[in-house]
Amino acid sequence: MPDFSLERKCRRRPVAGIDEAGRGPLAGPVVAAAVILDERSLPQDIAERLDDSKIVPPPVRSELFGLLPLYALIGVGQASVEEIDSHNILQATFLAMQRALQRLPVMPAIVLVDGNRAPDMPCPVRPVIKGDGLSLSIAAASIIAKVTRDRIMVDLARVHPGYGWEHNAGYGTPEHQEALKRLGTTPHHRQSFRPVFESLTTIY
Repeated sequence: MPDFSLERKCRRRPVAGIDEAGRGPLAGPVVAAAVILDERSLPQDIAERLDDSKIVPPPVRSELFGLLPLYALIGVGQASVEEIDSHNILQATFLAMQRALQRLPVMPAIVLVDGNRAPDMPCPVRPVIKGDGLSLSIAAASIIAKVTRDRIMVDLARVHPGYGWEHNAGYGTPEHQEALKRLGTTPHHRQSFRPVFESLTTIY
């Protein structure tokens, strides 16, 4: 379970955690969140439920998403499908992370980033492998990024029905890949991703 151990080891404050959602899907933007938590004010019951967003049940994710702004400073950024296709998914993820940091109301003294690589930032950065399971700040960022992106995909599913984005969030599930063959691509598909590239009939 994540805790504040990594944050406490940082000599300077404040500490921000950054994580992303949406590197693997075939459609939609990649979204990143930057979160600064105050250990003194964060309720224990919220801290105990924070974890890697992939293992937190969706109802709990939604509840935490609503509660975290009461106890945290939050910035959210995204990179578009066009940026993913022109830069590649890693560089687009770094763009989203940089934008999330820029949207924090204060600049942190240090950033903990989930993963083994990190973008250039205007402050020191420490990559943390599997950080969303170790750091509460990164876990909170994981929740914010995941829920934000899932809601974007639900909205896009209303405009482009048939791909199942409302429940697969744009990932390459059998349902989604079958719909690509049947319906073709949309402007929200990542054409640099092979399953999409192979279905280049665009539906507007």
